[in-house]
Amino acid sequence: MIKLLVFDVDGCMTDGYISYSNSGDEYKSFSVKDGLAIASWVKMGQKCAIITGRESKIVEKRAGELGVNYLFQGTKDKICKLDEILKSENLTYENVAIIGDDLNDYNMLKCAGWSFTPSDGSHFVKRIVHTVLQTKGGEGAIREMIEMILEKEGRVEELLKLWL
Repeated sequence: MIKLLVFDVDGCMTDGYISYSNSGDEYKSFSVKDGLAIASWVKMGQKCAIITGRESKIVEKRAGELGVNYLFQGTKDKICKLDEILKSENLTYENVAIIGDDLNDYNMLKCAGWSFTPSDGSHFVKRIVHTVLQTKGGEGAIREMIEMILEKEGRVEELLKLWL
């Protein structure tokens, strides 16, 4: 059973674009569809983590809004951070579903019990994940991932009870 979801940010939670204003402010856009699915997962008593190679106050804000349990930014060795979480939560890789889209996610994706990439993920990543999603990063790929997990594990009614 999946007990921990791990998300990459750029290219998974976002469309992978980073915009800057003339004053140097950074902009990212997040899907509210993904947000509702993540918040629902947390409301169901499950854990989630963001492990990303970049650092951004915007990601910190979004993680807080959604109730993300673990946030690691500026991470070069993502699998090391994942191992820390697994140890802390007393979980194994079999309990983890991960979404990543590029080479810096590769090693982490190879270890996951269930690995995903958005439809626009790197073709190298597509070769090794369990599931290539139909949706692009930032356009509901995480929502698709979570719904797929809940359906496979027979937990859809648990999700629906949160909102009906």
